[in-house]
Amino acid sequence: MSEQQKQRKDRAVAIFMAIVALTGLALGLSDSIISNYFYDAFGVDAFERGMIEFPREMPGVISVLIVSGFAFLGNIKLAIIAQALSIIGIFALGLIQPSFSIMLIFLFINSLGMHLFMPLYDSIGMSLANKGKFGTIMGKFNGFRTAFSLLAGVLVFFGFRFGFFSFQTPIIVPFIIAGILLTGVLILLIVMRKYTDDIKAEKTKFILKKSYFKYYLLAFLFGARKQIMYVYAPWVLIELLGFGADNMALLIITGSAIGIFFIPMVGKWIDKYGTANIMIIEACLFLVIYLGYGIVSAGLHGGWLLNVPIVVAAAVAVNIIDRMTIQFGMVRNVYMRSIAETPEDVTPTLATGMALDHIVSIVSAMFCGWLWFEFGPQYVFVFAAVLALGNIIVAMTIKRKKIN
Repeated sequence: MSEQQKQRKDRAVAIFMAIVALTGLALGLSDSIISNYFYDAFGVDAFERGMIEFPREMPGVISVLIVSGFAFLGNIKLAIIAQALSIIGIFALGLIQPSFSIMLIFLFINSLGMHLFMPLYDSIGMSLANKGKFGTIMGKFNGFRTAFSLLAGVLVFFGFRFGFFSFQTPIIVPFIIAGILLTGVLILLIVMRKYTDDIKAEKTKFILKKSYFKYYLLAFLFGARKQIMYVYAPWVLIELLGFGADNMALLIITGSAIGIFFIPMVGKWIDKYGTANIMIIEACLFLVIYLGYGIVSAGLHGGWLLNVPIVVAAAVAVNIIDRMTIQFGMVRNVYMRSIAETPEDVTPTLATGMALDHIVSIVSAMFCGWLWFEFGPQYVFVFAAVLALGNIIVAMTIKRKKIN
């Protein structure tokens, strides 16, 4: 690599770090408080919360069509389009005080942008890594993003605790701030094009290859349990324990503070111990977490556990551990990059995996909403534990790196 090429790459990495920071801050002010927004602004119950996941997660399926159909534009141009959609959606939610049905439309637009950006974010990030260091570079980026998620958590806590933020006001201030930050991301992506060679693929190139079957299966299983992790785990705290946005922000702050150091370590562990070993550990941790959620939610729902400090502490502890293990999610994308036959396969395949993930996410969210409403919250987490067992079995079939 020439000195000039090194300088260009260093500048691209620096710009991407700024993008990572603003993205972490924006999502911390919008996506991380969305469940409280649904509960406080619209009074939804667990069943309705599951139904909302249809317009919120369907963009994950649609994004694969966009990435595949417009892959010739390149990752960065597509990322710019993704940010524009996110900006439109979040500004509308923050400014116009929509009815429930109109809210779902703008939620869909914002979610489409976010989901379109997900595989592009990972692909752009890994394109900046040195060979064999994909886990390390993604751990570095995600750890940096977590630091700004912590900052967002602090802003959310003080904003809601002292009345600067509210879901009952004509303007939802945290959503407006998030929109401004995402506008900054869009500008940085435009600048970044000058310093990196964009990866492009052929138009309408869908990546469905037998050699990537285990990646698709892992994405499918993750999608089923992901919605439980994102939707129903926080709902235990919000509905059963009465946590407001300020209290949820404290969990974000705690989880992010630990994650700043934990996430880069996960990236290094992936490179050192191999993706299969880390996926097995991840699935085992999820199994323990879901059993913990199941016990707490069964007790609160059945009345044999009370909303007392020790129960709250147990629920909070499980939630924080849950937030830590979410960061293992990068292992699937690193695994995909490690088995990719060509660099051009990475983004379309990540998008295909995300589509599979989100198809089953939608079904899982609605099914779990029905389980919660009809039988009780504990059955949602029993279902999640079964999925975690499936994940362990698949991960064990992948060739494992020997641990010295």
